[in-house]
Amino acid sequence: MTPEEKAGQVILPFFTGRDVEAHAKVIERLHLAGSIIMGDNVPVDAAGAVKPDAMRAVNQRLAKASSGRPWPGIIAVDQEGGQVSRLGRPLTEWPSPMSYGAAGNGALARLSGKALASELAHLGFNMDFAPDADVTMGPKDPTIGARSFSADPAVAASLSVEFSRGLLQAGILPSAKHFPGHGSVTADSHLSLPVQGAGRARLEARDWKPFRAAVEAGVPMVMTGHIAVPALEPGVPASLSKATYGALRDFGFDGVAVTDALNMSAVKGRYPDGQAAVLALAAGADLLLMPADAAQAHAAVVQAVTNGVLSVERLDEAAVRVATMMHWRGRMGAPAGTPPGSGAALSSRVSAAAVTVLAGKCQGPLVPGAVRVTGGAPRDRALFAAAAGRAGLRMGSGPVVDLVGFGGRPGRGDIAVALDAPWSLAGSPAPVKLAIYGRTPGAFDALAAVLAGKATAPGKLPAAVGRYPAGTGCPTK
Repeated sequence: MTPEEKAGQVILPFFTGRDVEAHAKVIERLHLAGSIIMGDNVPVDAAGAVKPDAMRAVNQRLAKASSGRPWPGIIAVDQEGGQVSRLGRPLTEWPSPMSYGAAGNGALARLSGKALASELAHLGFNMDFAPDADVTMGPKDPTIGARSFSADPAVAASLSVEFSRGLLQAGILPSAKHFPGHGSVTADSHLSLPVQGAGRARLEARDWKPFRAAVEAGVPMVMTGHIAVPALEPGVPASLSKATYGALRDFGFDGVAVTDALNMSAVKGRYPDGQAAVLALAAGADLLLMPADAAQAHAAVVQAVTNGVLSVERLDEAAVRVATMMHWRGRMGAPAGTPPGSGAALSSRVSAAAVTVLAGKCQGPLVPGAVRVTGGAPRDRALFAAAAGRAGLRMGSGPVVDLVGFGGRPGRGDIAVALDAPWSLAGSPAPVKLAIYGRTPGAFDALAAVLAGKATAPGKLPAAVGRYPAGTGCPTK
């Protein structure tokens, strides 16, 4: 490969809007590795639902643009379930990953990863930047929250590995993220550069456990986050830090190290004009995700090799790792996948296994047959009303059910329900408190069934919530 081809092989670009042809031409001209699909690239109908055939056609055009090599191009997406889901209905809506932590069921995580990935494969994707292997520290974590499987490092490790295995079983390449751990910093790297003040021993004991587990399980890709870790390299984002990549490789990892999106504020303003791309590669990254300007990043990498700022050997190593991973993926063949919505029953099963009672009765109805609802978004209230009807509950009178989202005020009313991370229940004066970890139809069905006394709540808190320790929940047989 020429230097220009090698530089393209380590860049995974994004595009804005739906001009697929223009983006495909950029991929062809710069020999780029493929593309990631973001929310504004997804073809939708007037009601906002994904148009599966159109999405498949987009991916086929982008795959063709990065063809011509003995391995397939990357067609990637961020589809974790819950908050981070670029593709909505009619694809299955999955609850937040914290649901698996509440359910405490590795097999369920693996089955769900496979089902989610099968629908992606049906649309022509071959890579998903999931799962989130971060260990959340609780309410001081402003970014990850319910994207984390658990506040327990061992649980986060086992469940993220199982979810990764499910993705791989359906032919989708997973990526454990965000090393060295975004769940225990107090700033959002989309907005600024968080600082992780923990020492190496603390990181080893907590944040790094899921990533070690991912490496030991053979997960092919690990994403580095834009987090400064003074114990490794003060003031430098981990995604651009040689010491960070060294720590990751010390785990025995020989797969692809991919940066978090390089157009995020933690790096974009600090390292303009393609600097971030060159610095990340020099530090040890293999795949550069979403540089703000792909052409500028490509030119900067080629120029850095020409000037000796970036060694040919380092670029070769990165390009070979990406090519090897995709060649291996190509040998798996193109799975047929399953049609959109095929995982709906399993998604409902996850939520039914996760719903958690922090305060209130564990047996029998929690409401007298009728309820009122406040809080949440209009769609949340509509889904709740529909689920209540299916459970035999009337709307408009009776106890007040207050729906609270991530980062929202403490739950009020007679029954406070956390829809995402359960931190909002810590200061809630409501006598009954539940967490459902999702805003899907299945999550609301699980909630309504518990309220009506038609089901028990088997979930256990995967993280402490105020005075409620991790593990709080109704006893199970």
